[in-house]
Amino acid sequence: MAEQAGTLRRTPLSRDRVLRAAVALADDAGIASLSMRNLAQELGVVPMALYKHVANKDELLDGMIDVIVGEIDPLLPEPDWQHAVRRRILSARRVLRRHPWAPLAIESRNMATPAVLGYLDSMIGALRAGGLSVDLTHHVMHALGSRILGFSQELFDTSRRAGRSGPTDPEPPAPMPPEVAARFPHVAEIARAAAHEDASVVGSGCDDQFEFEFALDLLLDGIERLRRQGWTSAR
Repeated sequence: MAEQAGTLRRTPLSRDRVLRAAVALADDAGIASLSMRNLAQELGVVPMALYKHVANKDELLDGMIDVIVGEIDPLLPEPDWQHAVRRRILSARRVLRRHPWAPLAIESRNMATPAVLGYLDSMIGALRAGGLSVDLTHHVMHALGSRILGFSQELFDTSRRAGRSGPTDPEPPAPMPPEVAARFPHVAEIARAAAHEDASVVGSGCDDQFEFEFALDLLLDGIERLRRQGWTSAR
């Protein structure tokens, strides 16, 4: 065992090894726990050794994001653009759910990283190859927003950022008082009808994955309808 540990310590550092160790540390203990000192300790080196591979923590975070984006399945050539885009968005979602800190990290950057830009470029290419005009594609990217990278509001739940421990048990929702239900009957009707998973953060009684795919499918179907109509923003 001591020999194996010594071998690990003697393994030369590389940028890839530093970034993957940082991703593992953030996955395990949360992004707030990540520091150059903690990372150096994890790798068995002095902190200054890290700066040969990443200039600072900002560059470290950018590199970590690119590692995560690299885990997303590539676009597959398909005749149906909707299916290809949907498949890749759901792949991105699976990846980001494995790394709960990643959505907030992506949103926090002032400039998209090379891997994120490459991902977006390929998705725009898939839309254009599917017959969408530049004009429609521009507005589609706005409509999809962060959903094109597989995340939406529930992945920003603070209880899911810390690491693998998972969210804390949510308090059960209080029943709607009868006088409120009488005043807002349509809201009450929907509240009674909801019967999905209790741990959802999209809304009490909602299945996060179902709601994500439902909204995604609505968008993709609507986009295809507009494409067939030859929609332009000038109209």
